[in-house]
Amino acid sequence: MESSRCWLVALPAVDGRQYVYRVYAPEDALLADLFWEAWHCHDESTFPRAWDVFDAAEIRRVG
Repeated sequence: MESSRCWLVALPAVDGRQYVYRVYAPEDALLADLFWEAWHCHDESTFPRAWDVFDAAEIRRVG
């Protein structure tokens, strides 16, 4: 069983801020999957809309 790692996904939003989400996924997770997981969490919140542009996201593994 492969253990999950912690990833930080920063999404720029229309208000000029960056919203950062913690996503738990395997080390070999696809970056696009990490992006969509964070974007869907953001989309369901009360924060201003994040850009749904993959190239604008910053993704890094932290654990």
